[in-house]
Amino acid sequence: MVTFLYIAGLLLFIYLFCSITYLLVVAIAGLMYRDEPIPAATEYARILILIPSFRDDHIIRNTVEEALNHNYPSSNFNVMVVADTLQSGTVEDLRKMGANVLEVNTRMKSRSIHAALDTLPTGQYELVMLLDADNIMKADCLLLVNNAFKAGHLAIQCHRTAKNEQTSVALLDAISEEINNHLFRLGQQSLGFSAAPSGSGMAVEFHLLKAIFNWKPILENPGEDREIDMQLLKRGIQMHYLPEAWVLDEKVASHDVFEKQRLRWLEAQWYHLRMFWEPDMIGIRKDRHYYNKLVQNLLLPRSLYLVVFSAIILLVIIRYTTGWAFFFPVPGWWLSLLLFFLLTLAIAMPSRYYSSPTIKALLSLPGLMIAMLRALFKVKRSRKEFIPTPKTYTGLKESQK
Repeated sequence: MVTFLYIAGLLLFIYLFCSITYLLVVAIAGLMYRDEPIPAATEYARILILIPSFRDDHIIRNTVEEALNHNYPSSNFNVMVVADTLQSGTVEDLRKMGANVLEVNTRMKSRSIHAALDTLPTGQYELVMLLDADNIMKADCLLLVNNAFKAGHLAIQCHRTAKNEQTSVALLDAISEEINNHLFRLGQQSLGFSAAPSGSGMAVEFHLLKAIFNWKPILENPGEDREIDMQLLKRGIQMHYLPEAWVLDEKVASHDVFEKQRLRWLEAQWYHLRMFWEPDMIGIRKDRHYYNKLVQNLLLPRSLYLVVFSAIILLVIIRYTTGWAFFFPVPGWWLSLLLFFLLTLAIAMPSRYYSSPTIKALLSLPGLMIAMLRALFKVKRSRKEFIPTPKTYTGLKESQK
């Protein structure tokens, strides 16, 4: 029994050591990122702002109003809402505001996007900007996206950031978003890899996006952002991250919503990890970009790392209390790993979050860790329905307007 525990402990230690080393290297690379200025474009691309909306009647009007008033030449962009189960009054209001509305009953974000792209004639738009129903583009967002597109980037990820931090859970989710931006966008781009898509605030060349959403498996996949990532990998196309192009996004404000959102993310990660061994991936070039993406899919969510380390700390306490040396390596090695993990988070977290509200918000961490464990035990291997994240926040802080 002790031998088994030793072997299990060693394997876990090796996994944590490799994954945390990877994250630490990427975090340091993000600090060294130097953005090469993209010249201002002399032409404006024809852009479609596409907003899938599922039962978001209370918030979609505000989103569309903000999008329609964006500072980009009005003759060069349109707003289209894919209205899935929206009330008739909401649909009528959106059309009066000047948005195009396509009514669908798909109950899946990927199917809604596919339905919208399928109605658009070739040549009408050059670029599609994907927003969620709660997303607000800050000033110059489309101008910066257009500059990148005209410079040759076919897939662009904007800087998605929080528009609400009204609860401890929302604040921690906002911090998590920024850590993701540092590790999986800034850090990746600094090392010459493709930035990871966020799921919204993404701009993709029209024909490329249509080809991706014409691939049948994506229509049965609740994690369409990871699918976009995989399809770009297959095509050898890198997503370019624009740190200055901000898109405000609502953060989850309660433990229950956090659990639902993370359940969807866990299932999407599991689904796409399996895809690396699917026949469809056999012909793909096995280069550094392929293996980097594989490593990313093998990483645990950060809250699960915290769960693992909490369990390890408990075992260390038991060891010193009972004197029973039942796991390996020695406690000092495990605690060193924890320190390196915390250092990684400290590097990736923006300095503005080093504040007293953040310290108070940390009291919510145990609840979030429990919610993550509950989500882990609810994972289904082949879920077909989309798990929406409820949106409730319409206000913006003055600093965000």
